[in-house]
Amino acid sequence: MRAFRSLMSMVVALAASAPAVQAQQVVNALCSTDLGWCELAAKEFQAATGIKVNQTRKATGEALAQIRSEAANPKTDLWWGGTGDPFLQAAELGLLEAYRPAYLDDLHGWSVRQYAMSGNMVGGFYTSAIGFGWNEEILKKKKLPAPRCWADLIDPKYKGEIETSHPASSGTAYTILAGLVQQMGEDKAFDYLKKLHRNVTAYTRSGQAQAKNVSKGEVAIGISFIFGFENERHLGFKQVQWAAPCEGTSYEIGGIALVKGARNKDTAKRYYDWLMSPAGQGAGARADALQVPANRTFKPDPRIPPVDSVRLIKYDFEKYGKAAERKRLIDRWEREVNSQAR
Repeated sequence: MRAFRSLMSMVVALAASAPAVQAQQVVNALCSTDLGWCELAAKEFQAATGIKVNQTRKATGEALAQIRSEAANPKTDLWWGGTGDPFLQAAELGLLEAYRPAYLDDLHGWSVRQYAMSGNMVGGFYTSAIGFGWNEEILKKKKLPAPRCWADLIDPKYKGEIETSHPASSGTAYTILAGLVQQMGEDKAFDYLKKLHRNVTAYTRSGQAQAKNVSKGEVAIGISFIFGFENERHLGFKQVQWAAPCEGTSYEIGGIALVKGARNKDTAKRYYDWLMSPAGQGAGARADALQVPANRTFKPDPRIPPVDSVRLIKYDFEKYGKAAERKRLIDRWEREVNSQAR
């Protein structure tokens, strides 16, 4: 009888705990956009749905490397934010799962084109253009003019004054590299990058670092997405100014994708759909991330710098989103640019 009562106690305890286990829904995500947006989105989605979000912020190159390393046993369900090229490379490598949402008509054309280009494995999440940001106080102190064109940045007077990111780990830097190749021609672009290298003080792991470092006065000039510099101005750092290059510039279409073999597919789709909704898209500006959102059914934050006033190049996302092309360009950059003394 004692054994029977003990067994029954275990059954009752298991039965009592079963609803709690069932209710503990989770989604495992990688986020590659601004840390503030990553954190706020996870917090608001969790509050709205009760689904626990286990999320890590990683630069796109690092996120792609993680998803590749986990391919045989995926631990990530959803990857969102950050430049789209690494997402397209992941799609090409068979690491993502196709998903065609029912609300495509709510999205801008540039977002929908990402779905079509990738066989519905990558959606367009937001967009923004590459530019320069600078600290007016530092430039005045050093009696340096503000840069307005790509050609300005290779002037020897800017030696040690420029910061950008590393294309192997940063999707921002790869967007810059691939954009210059398309804009100038490959050989001329690499000649340009060698000259720029002499003026660069550091290559950071993430392309999100430049705006903060410029606003703090740690560096005079940063090359990154213009929304980051504009955000610093709205945070009160009026010494930060920015410009889009006079010759034209590249731009990103941030990505969002389900990971193939995801353990929590249903909750991943719910988080995906929420991120693409006005609530999720609007979370960016609420977190002071000022990219142009993909969802066009709500009024975007007026602080977001529009891309229609920027001279954009015709960026070939299909060609430069391929893994082999990315590897080839980064290998050449490492060999011919990063290996040189500064």
